[in-house]
Amino acid sequence: MPPNLTGYYRFVSQKNMEDYLQALNISMPLRKIALLLKPDKEIDHQGNHMIVKTLSTFRNYVLEFEVGVEFEEDLSIMDGRKCQTIVTWEEEQLVCVQKGEVPNRGWRHWLEGENLYLNQAQGMAPSTHPNTSWLSYNPILHTGEEGKTFAQD
Repeated sequence: MPPNLTGYYRFVSQKNMEDYLQALNISMPLRKIALLLKPDKEIDHQGNHMIVKTLSTFRNYVLEFEVGVEFEEDLSIMDGRKCQTIVTWEEEQLVCVQKGEVPNRGWRHWLEGENLYLNQAQGMAPSTHPNTSWLSYNPILHTGEEGKTFAQD
C-alpha cells in the first residue's frame, strides 16, 4: 500500500538543478531565478486523488490529478509547454511520466522517514543520468499512515 503523502514540506536542499533546467531548454534568466527559489511542497492525498502544490515567492504551481489516469498538463507557467502526463505508484514512489516536446521527462516523489524527496529527470534513467535534479524537504505538517498528524517547526 502506498504511503499517504499529505502534508506541508519545507525545502531543504537541491542538487544539479541548473543542468536539469538547461536540458529542458529553460532560458538563462528563468534558470537563474529558479536557482534562487526555495519552493515548499503542499500535498493533499485522498485515495487516488492528489493535489500537489509547489509554493515559492516567485510563482506557485498546482498539479491536480487522479493516480493512473492520463491528462493534459499545462506547464506554461514553468516552461511554456503542454504535455500528456500520467502519475502512478511504483511501490512506495509516486512516479510521473510526461510525454511531449521534451522526451523522457518526469519526476518521482517519495518519503524516507518523514522527509519528502523529489527527483526530476529529463533523459535516461533518473538515478544515473546527468540531466537529473534532486530536492529534499523536511515535514512541517505530515499526516502519516495511521492518519496521525505530525508537526515540526
